[in-house]
Amino acid sequence: MKAPDLSQALVPMPGQERYVRSRFWQKVRRTLGRVPFVDQVIAAYYAAIDPATPRGARLILMAALAYFVMPADIVPDIVAMIGFSDDAAVLFMAMNALGPHIKPAHLERARAYLKSEA
Repeated sequence: MKAPDLSQALVPMPGQERYVRSRFWQKVRRTLGRVPFVDQVIAAYYAAIDPATPRGARLILMAALAYFVMPADIVPDIVAMIGFSDDAAVLFMAMNALGPHIKPAHLERARAYLKSEA
């Protein structure tokens, strides 16, 4: 089975990076303890803002992160047990396609942040 073409599924919109940067940490703090993949989300964020990450990869990661921080999406986040399933699907598609660009340093930085919040 061929992997989906994320360049078509996650089309970056103007102002998306600014949107994500302004809302990301607030959303992370609200979801701590409720989203088991939050370390991966934070690592994706660090990869997306890392100038060493190729521009195309940064744009796709920002598009996926924008979906995560959007207050309204296909499955509302307040729906018990499944509210973050659509967010997870979008993020995991992006992260699987762009995995080589999410470096161990990004994940280490994410885990350090989570440890400081514990």
